[in-house]
Amino acid sequence: MHFIKGLFYCGYLLLFSSNSFAQDPKDRLTILNWSDYLAPDIVAEFEAKYDAEVTQIYYETDEQRTQMLVDNNAAGYDLILSSGIDLAPYANRGWISPLNKEQLPNLGNLSSRWLKAYSHSMDYAVPYFWGTVGIIYRTDLVQQPITSWMRIFQPNDELKGHIGMIADGRDMLSLGLKALGYSINSGAKQELEQVELLLLNQKQHVRSYQYMNLDETSEIITGDLWASMIYSGDALMVMEHSDLLEYVVPDEGSNIWVDYFVVGAMSSNKKLAHQFLNFINEPEVAARMAGFTYYATPNFQAEKLLPKEFVSDPVIYPSEEVLVKSEFYQPIPARQLLRRNNVSSKVLSEIYAPKL
Repeated sequence: MHFIKGLFYCGYLLLFSSNSFAQDPKDRLTILNWSDYLAPDIVAEFEAKYDAEVTQIYYETDEQRTQMLVDNNAAGYDLILSSGIDLAPYANRGWISPLNKEQLPNLGNLSSRWLKAYSHSMDYAVPYFWGTVGIIYRTDLVQQPITSWMRIFQPNDELKGHIGMIADGRDMLSLGLKALGYSINSGAKQELEQVELLLLNQKQHVRSYQYMNLDETSEIITGDLWASMIYSGDALMVMEHSDLLEYVVPDEGSNIWVDYFVVGAMSSNKKLAHQFLNFINEPEVAARMAGFTYYATPNFQAEKLLPKEFVSDPVIYPSEEVLVKSEFYQPIPARQLLRRNNVSSKVLSEIYAPKL
């Protein structure tokens, strides 16, 4: 679109026609996202098709994403990659916009299981990928196969100083609860006291709380880490570079997470945001995206296009036995949520407390 720009200079209104200026820049789409979560070639195809420019801004944890939204009231983001459990609070804060489903015909390619998995997911969100949280470990350095969360939460001498964790308060707390035999959604005072002690005692044995690299420089490949908490698809990315790695969902079960794309309420380009969501849910595009990320796609039409070894891989598509023992994050009553947040804040502050 051309424009006429006016400015006051020396008391006169000077009018310049559009011919005096270059054409407006391309449509711009800003996405708040995990890193390495959109295939660059697919993004480039979208940019070419819609004469658009996509910019991604990255976060490292769910808490950091929420803080980034708090800092500017969610302004500046056209699309936000959100965890399922955060959809309701984001909607309640007015940070995300209801979907215009008339602009999303490819929603028909998505399984209702994931469309309906969380409160507000039907009206506000497009499921992107789902998976589990587990443990990746070095089979040549760890003598016995890891089958329990307690192997990293209460490590024996073999693993002390060689453990990697995710500095995400919700994940650490929830999987610590799972290790103790409780629900990941527990808010019971006594159970939270136990998991707080577990996490604080574990601290001295953890080598890193920074999420590992996913390429050949990964800390678990170099040997800095022997076992680490990790998301399922990321485990497969790292395992591409070494045959000495194993990924396991421990016997206690895990969290089944679902990531969703949502449209920012303050977006200045909601139409382009919807076009992007529809584009990545074309079956062929969604299948390629799954192959890039190594995550399970909620797009059942895309699954038909994926290789048999992909859809039969238990790391990507866990068995029903694993799913039965695992849980979705669920809304937690306010009083219990406050208890959980207090424990998470204390643990994280202890982790990042300066060493004297």
